[in-house]
Amino acid sequence: MENQKMSFELQHRPSSTIAICHLPAGETLVSEGGALMALKGPVNVNTTTHQKKGGGVMAGLKRLLSGESFFMNHYQAQQASQVWLCSALPGDMMVHQLTGQKIIVAGGAFVACDSDVAIDLEWQGLKSIFSGESLFWIKAHGHGEILLSSFGFIYPVQVDGEYIVDTGHIVAFEETLSFTISKASSTWLDSFISGEGFVCRFKGRGTVWCQSHNPSQYGSLLTPYLRPKSN
Repeated sequence: MENQKMSFELQHRPSSTIAICHLPAGETLVSEGGALMALKGPVNVNTTTHQKKGGGVMAGLKRLLSGESFFMNHYQAQQASQVWLCSALPGDMMVHQLTGQKIIVAGGAFVACDSDVAIDLEWQGLKSIFSGESLFWIKAHGHGEILLSSFGFIYPVQVDGEYIVDTGHIVAFEETLSFTISKASSTWLDSFISGEGFVCRFKGRGTVWCQSHNPSQYGSLLTPYLRPKSN
């Protein structure tokens, strides 16, 4: 009998998606801290600041800068079990199979992965500071499945040449694509007046996964209506 591998089942797509991870005995799921909804079956839970044996506290600090949580949870099934996962914002989820290639994941989009998938933090340089995005983005590589989430619907774009995406609408992209961050309009004044700000200009051949809503714009829209916390 062949060894079974973990698999994800997505339900209630695309507006309120949850993921059910089916874990065979002995398999381990690595997830973002705070993503757990429920557990079914005998599962050992180990919480650390790193994945496997790499990174330690420094890896946790870099994840904070990327928009992820400080801790990562490791779920190891003693028997066939289920781990139910959700994201902080309402929207979609996607499962991507890695077979040795690498993808870059925007801050806040990572939810969970197979223990055979390596999660590293990649410095994006000063261009990310000016765009308002995270200093670090996640680089995922290896062999296995990775679970990502979005605010709104996720849709893939096949790039062959050049493609422009607002920085707040990026979920992930293949490392075969190069990118630069620039202003949306031809002049700074036009970019400011239009309200568009910064965009990401992708070049090459590969896939970009986009989300239909922008979390930063949504947060800015709600801020004036939020009451300050009272003592």
